[in-house]
Amino acid sequence: MNAAVVYSSASGNTERVAKAVADKLADQGVSLAYRGSVPQADSAEEAEALSADVVFAGFWTDKGTCAEDMAAFLAKLEGKRVFLFGTAGFGGSEQYFEQIAARVSQNLPATAKLLGSAMCQGQMGPGVKARYEAMLAQDPSNARIKAMIENFEQALGHPDEDDCERVASAAVAALRG
Repeated sequence: MNAAVVYSSASGNTERVAKAVADKLADQGVSLAYRGSVPQADSAEEAEALSADVVFAGFWTDKGTCAEDMAAFLAKLEGKRVFLFGTAGFGGSEQYFEQIAARVSQNLPATAKLLGSAMCQGQMGPGVKARYEAMLAQDPSNARIKAMIENFEQALGHPDEDDCERVASAAVAALRG
């Protein structure tokens, strides 16, 4: 059996988790046919990724789902076993993470078999905080915006080593099924 670890990462958060997943799989003796970012369509790298028996697909959360490059790649996984993993700026709720993974899984063809998913929080860029602060300046008593700024602060430093280990362990456990 061989696997591919394919990820889409805008800020490096998902790339960090993908590295942990790939390393954990390799430690378990899983051969990696491909390990890297979403390959260009119809490239040799894409053929390598699509040749894998199992695909571990990592994504960053973009408006509640994955980015377009990952959605297009997932749509090509006919008959593959797939494990989804991702990062999201908002965290702390497994229910929220499950909702995101469910939306992302809708990009898979009907013939793909979803082995499971795991997500963790990822820190957001400084532009996000600036946007939140500008919103708060216009509406200083808005509790929702205050909570968004608090979440931004809590997300700093994530994904951390514990996040990476938890997601990587979930990936290996799903593979063993």
